Order: sequence, then C-alpha cells, then structure tokens
Amino acid sequence: TGVHAAGVVIGDGNLDQHVPLARAKEGEVVTQADMSAITDIGLLKMDFLGLKNLTVIQDAINHIHKHTPDFDIYEIELDDKPALDLLNRGETMGIFQLESGGMVETCKKYGIEKIEDIIDLLALYRPGAMQFIDQMIDVKKGVTDLTYEHPLLEQICGDTYGVMIYQEQVQNAAKLLAGYTLGGADLLRRAMGKKDPAKMAQERKSFVAGCKETNDIEPQLANQIFEKIEMFAGYGFNKSHSACYGHISYWTAYLKANFPVEFLAGLLSNELNNTDKIAVFISECHRMGIEVLPPDLNKSMSRFAPEKTPSGKMAIRYGLAAVKNVGEAAMLTAIKDREANGPFESMEDLSNRLDTKVVNKRILENLIKAGALDFTKLNRATLDAKLAQVIASASSTHKDRASGQASMFDTGDFGAPDAAVDTHSYVKEWSKDQRLDDEKTLLGYYTSGHPLDAIRKVLNDDRLTKISSIEEVDIKDRKIKHRIAGMIKTVEHRTTKAGKPFGIILIEDLTGVREVLSWSESFVPARDAGLLESGSVVSMNINIQEDDRGDQRRVSGSQIKEVKTRKQAKVPDGIVLNLWTSRHSQEDLDYIMSVIKKYPGTTGVVLIVQNTLGQRTELELPDRLKVRQNADLSRELERFIG
Repeated sequence: TGVHAAGVVIGDGNLDQHVPLARAKEGEVVTQADMSAITDIGLLKMDFLGLKNLTVIQDAINHIHKHTPDFDIYEIELDDKPALDLLNRGETMGIFQLESGGMVETCKKYGIEKIEDIIDLLALYRPGAMQFIDQMIDVKKGVTDLTYEHPLLEQICGDTYGVMIYQEQVQNAAKLLAGYTLGGADLLRRAMGKKDPAKMAQERKSFVAGCKETNDIEPQLANQIFEKIEMFAGYGFNKSHSACYGHISYWTAYLKANFPVEFLAGLLSNELNNTDKIAVFISECHRMGIEVLPPDLNKSMSRFAPEKTPSGKMAIRYGLAAVKNVGEAAMLTAIKDREANGPFESMEDLSNRLDTKVVNKRILENLIKAGALDFTKLNRATLDAKLAQVIASASSTHKDRASGQASMFDTGDFGAPDAAVDTHSYVKEWSKDQRLDDEKTLLGYYTSGHPLDAIRKVLNDDRLTKISSIEEVDIKDRKIKHRIAGMIKTVEHRTTKAGKPFGIILIEDLTGVREVLSWSESFVPARDAGLLESGSVVSMNINIQEDDRGDQRRVSGSQIKEVKTRKQAKVPDGIVLNLWTSRHSQEDLDYIMSVIKKYPGTTGVVLIVQNTLGQRTELELPDRLKVRQNADLSRELERFIG
C-alpha cells in the first residue's frame, strides 16, 4: 500500500468511527481507504507540504536581522530589479523550483518582468503544459499576433497570452461564456481533467446550450471553444498553489540578489549532513566572489554564518556541525563553553575544559584534519601526534575533579593541567596532498589550497561546462555542445562482452568530481597516447543523458585531449612563505617578522598571500629582511612553508 507523503485526513470526531484504519510500514496510522473513497465518505483530505526552503528563508532573515532589525520579507517590493535580473541571467542555483537546467533556459528566454511571470512559469513547466511555453514567449515578445474565438476569451486568458494555464481560467470560461455557477464550473473542470466520456458528452451539451443562452454564441463556435477549453483543462494547474510557490521562488531570488551572504549561509546550513551538496553551494559562493572561511573552533558557529573579514568584506564561516563525524551536540557544547569562558588557547585547554566523553578522540582527530584547530599555531601532524597524550591527561584531570581530588594548583593560574603534556614536541607536517584529501573528505571542499591551483585559469574558461552544473544544464537543445576539463583521479579499464576495451574515468575540476564513461573509439586512442594516467589534465566533449535508474545523469566522454597549460611563473629563489587571508592574521605577520629578525643572512624571503577564491599576490621582502637558512628557521616557519 502507498502512503501519501503529505496527506492528512480530517474529520469531526475519531476517524475510526468513519473509516477503517491501519498501521503503515513506519508505524504511522493511515486510512485503509484511498483518497477518492475518503472524499466519498465525507472526510476532508488536506496536503500539508513542509518545504526546506522556508527554513532557508528564515535562517537568512535571522542573519539579516543582526544588522537590519526591521527587515520584513512580507513587505519587500515584488518587482525588485536585482532579483528579476538574477533570474533572467539564469543564476538560479538555490532558487526554489527554478534550479533545473531546462528552467534556467526558460527563465533566460521568457524575460521575467514581474512576479506573475514566475507564477505562470511554475504552472507551465510541467509535462503537457510545457508545449505552450514557446507560444507564450512569441506572443509576449510580439513575434506572433493572437486572435480569440470570442472577445470574452481575451478577458479570461489575455494576461497569459492566450493560454489557459490555470484551472481557475477554465472555471471562469465556463462561468462567463456559458453561464455556469462556480460550483458547476468546478464540476466541469473535474470532468475535463478525468476525461470521463459519458460526463463529457453531457457537459458539452450543457456548455453549448449555455453559450447560446448567455452570449448568443452559435453551436458550431461553442463546440470549437469547448474543445479548446477541454485541451487546456487536461494541463490546468491550480493558480493559488502556483502563486504560493511563486512567492517562495521570488523571496529566494530576492534574498540571493540583495543579501547573498546571508542567503547562502542559510542554504549551506540546511545541507549540514550532505558534503556533496555543500561542495556545490560553496562553488556557487566562489562564483559570486564570496569567500567561505575554513572551520575554526574559536570562530565558527554550529551552522554556517556570515562573518566580516579584516578587509571589511562579508564572508561565510564554515559551520562546525557540518564537519563530518563530529556531531552537532558536541559542537554546541564546545561553542557554549567558548561563549561562557572565552576562546580555547590550545588543544590541551580544550580537552581540559570539555568532558572527553563529549568531545572525544575521534572528534578531535576530525577537527584537526579539517583545520578547525589551526588556531593553535601547531601543524596538523604535531597536533595529531600529541592527541593520545592530551586525551589521557585530560581524562585523568576530569576523573580527579569528579572524585573531589584537587591539586594545590587548581585554584591558581599556574597551568598545571597542561604541564603533563609536552607542548613543544614537533612532528613534520603532513604532505599537502594528504591535508587536501582530509579537507575534501570532511568538509566537501578544499580550504588550504586545491590540487588544481596551478591550472585554475584554464579551468575557469567560460567555454567549459563545470562538473557541478552537469545536473542543471539544458540537454534538450542538441545544438549546445558541452566540454569539460580537469585532472584524472582514477581510470577503471573494462571490456565489453564483444571484447572491446572501454573505461570509466573519474575526473575532477574546481567545482566537483564526476565519473565519465568512455567507449572504445575514444578511450583506446587516449589510453595509447598516455593521456589517461592519474594526475593527467585533459579536456573532453561530453554527452549528457537522463538516467531513469539513478539520481544522476549519465555522462559519456569523447575527443579526449591533453590540456596544455601555460608555463608557471618561476618559483622565486629563497624561502617562500604562504599566507591565507582566511586563516592568518596580523599576529602571524608579527610572528614571521620576529623569526626573520632572529636569523639574519643572505637568503631572500617571498610572501605569497592568497584567499579561498584563488586570488593571490606575491610580495618579495626587502634585502634587509634576508635570512640565514637552517633547520631551526625551517622548523619555526614550517607552517607557512609548502
């Protein structure tokens, strides 16, 4: 038996007095009658739809209220130019009901000028009704002139360019043309929708007679009008439903256009447990020039939140609860302690202040790998190496507190709990590849660089289709060719039943990762040319098809070619230090200066400053700040090198 996802049956007393009840698979109480029988029995069936988008909107409003307390989404103008321009450019990622590739193209072609246009498109963009979209666009833009069988029809559907999109228009036509009551018009609409031949024959007779009596319309024309109305009735949508959805679509467009940081923070926060979706939305943030700052136990909230950077620009700070395998409850406990007792000074301080059963070894491991403890100024390998010792020391401290034991130092500020841990132990940092892999696994994106940084300019070419947009691009227009480029991660070599080799290529660009099927005629030449090795950078034409068997579209690739990148600028001689605007501060610059002054010498120092959008600046320090290279200098500056 099927259970309607949102159907609620309502009666004036206990339902078991009216209809047999049963338990469904999840234990919920359901009726044993279907929706038609429920209506016949005399009970009311309502569909209550819970939309995640309403939570996204409310989250965005909560962020906006922090700087604009009187903002009211119900009072905004319904013809906001930035919002309408955003829709007409097709920048609809995250916009309710308008995200699909086909809808993006329709928005661009239609030319949305008011909220009614959005409402109309939501009603039209469905199987059957879609056939009228091009007709409406042609009439709207004056390409086609429209004539009506009767002047009253212009009154009924002139606003929708001659197309009866809505059920209400069908009812209105019956009322105005044939003198139906509104109740009678609704019965006509139902009969037309269900295509019941016997009822339709009776309704046709009543309609033709009504047209003659009410407006003196001859039977031949009345029959012609009836057939037109009947055609539209099969596709008609409920306008009140479309209007509600249209407002939600408009609100999301308004927020994205006017408050992008607050809106995208809300959008990201509602995908806390979906790192794949988080990666797609972060890519959209980057496209819009909005930085997503890495998680930081001293700055992040539980969910994604707007944050002002030192430069004064607004960015989004990664939410701690979105880090894989850390748990929202544990992070809320950490944030509550931080707000009550101040920032955490070290991993030891964190473990001593929080119960190790709440923030345990596994959670700390993941926070280290995600970069959330980078504020300690120790590299991730060192933090990981100290972890077992820190946990053991903190557990001992918590047990002593629980049993009432206290050392003479507990009432002072002597830092005794940290004394058991060797805070100066040093371990060589993990490789860049390992750090990036950890970030991608736990966060859904890279925060301290990207494996493809060296070819970022090539991959940002507007002529290339981005991997993250494959699910949204329009695949109905065969004239549009799609080509992707990226780095090959893996290749699976397969053979067909006929013995022909083919391959499944896992390719990554700056926006995501995708499996691409490559058949023999394309796969073999690329394989023999040595292009299909892990780490190779290639481009290929792709064919995208819908797949009824899965959630994702099928992608096959051909014409695989090597991507020739421009020679990278020569790395300067001397020591190169990397600083990130999202993770480093004036304090870090002061620290670097103090170390440089300790080791004067003849080797030059270059600072590379970069942000999470891939923008970077190279600064060569003056001769007076040259250094003497040795192991101590390298160790002290190690977290900025590499």
